[in-house]
Amino acid sequence: MSDRLIPSRGTCGEVSQLKLEKDENWAPRNEYHEVLSQNVLGKESLSNVKVLSYQHKPKRQDPAQNELSVLYTCNRDAAAKAKLPAKSSRVVPQSAARVLDAPGIVDDFYSHPLDWSSRNSVAVALADSVFLFDAASGRTEKLMQLAAGNVTTLRWTTDGGHLSVGTSSGEVQIWDPCAQRQLRNLRGHAGRLGALAWHEHVLSSGAADAELHQHDVRVREHLLARITGAHADLICGLDYSADGVLASGGNDNAVCIWETPTARSPLHTLTEHQAAVKALRWCPWQRHVLATGGGSADRQVCLWNASSGRLLSSADAESQVTGIVWGQQERELLTAHGYSRNQLSLWKYPALVKVADIEGHTGRLLGLAQSPDGSHVCSASADETLRFWRVFSPAGAQKQAAVSDRAGSNTILKTIR
Repeated sequence: MSDRLIPSRGTCGEVSQLKLEKDENWAPRNEYHEVLSQNVLGKESLSNVKVLSYQHKPKRQDPAQNELSVLYTCNRDAAAKAKLPAKSSRVVPQSAARVLDAPGIVDDFYSHPLDWSSRNSVAVALADSVFLFDAASGRTEKLMQLAAGNVTTLRWTTDGGHLSVGTSSGEVQIWDPCAQRQLRNLRGHAGRLGALAWHEHVLSSGAADAELHQHDVRVREHLLARITGAHADLICGLDYSADGVLASGGNDNAVCIWETPTARSPLHTLTEHQAAVKALRWCPWQRHVLATGGGSADRQVCLWNASSGRLLSSADAESQVTGIVWGQQERELLTAHGYSRNQLSLWKYPALVKVADIEGHTGRLLGLAQSPDGSHVCSASADETLRFWRVFSPAGAQKQAAVSDRAGSNTILKTIR
């Protein structure tokens, strides 16, 4: 007789489900699952979840009275600061400059519920609704609500004048926030929207049908191209470079590089990642450099030369990567993470040496958005908060003037019909 404990096949099967079904939303439900997941995925143990606390705790408003109540915790004197070695004057914030309640935000790794426009307006998706937060005045307003389904992804136009909204039903809506009205409803996808990206008048959309659609929003027959075969699963990440090169990431672990919005086949297919690639962002000061991050079975942050398809460097992020932004003045990049640590991580470019971890969220980070001057970053989390962090130095006056000029233009509005 043996006293060896043999766990049930069913429980082990549930733990390995993440790899088998490529489900980035899977997480251990108990301590036993956590131990098994460490063996399957090489994860660290989860730290104890702490309840959010404030030195001067503000009164929480009733969500029924205000669906997106705002909590301010500006410049708290008691906030802990983590510094680089003495030779550097770099200070990394360890508490948010401002916190907003986001009741009802959906805990979905594959969503993009947040974007910050060049006109300083933050759009956030809360289940079936979209709210706008004016970062300058602090004013919050509701833009729209779906009749059915949820909002899965948001993306502002470059000039900040219009917002594209992707839904779980496969529709792409284009809204004019100033007029509070919907301008277009673009149909064609057979599954939920996974990602959106703009290049001038072309809107790119990727969905669960593994198709990449290119829309010319100036014309009635908007579909320029319907691209199949490049990805084998949900397309969950899209981003354009300043030169109009498109990067797409999917739940098939692949990253595709497209030379132009009308290209029918990718220039390169990057296959280094071992999990879904939702997080990807072009470097703002180095042409052809792309940053990508993988999901739970991968956890890698990678830098690529997208022109040649060569991997430049990579680092273990220790958690699934859900978002990336760049700090131009400091030459750094900031990544957002989910299971298992739910942290922000700051990295030096190009070596990908970690500068610091920034903690505060108690749930999976769902995405990042950056202010027009590049200094502040907003993180959205499954803990139903948005947190604003002053991580970087503001962009130079010349760049800020260029952003203002773009924000003042209204070319998309003039062409959409």
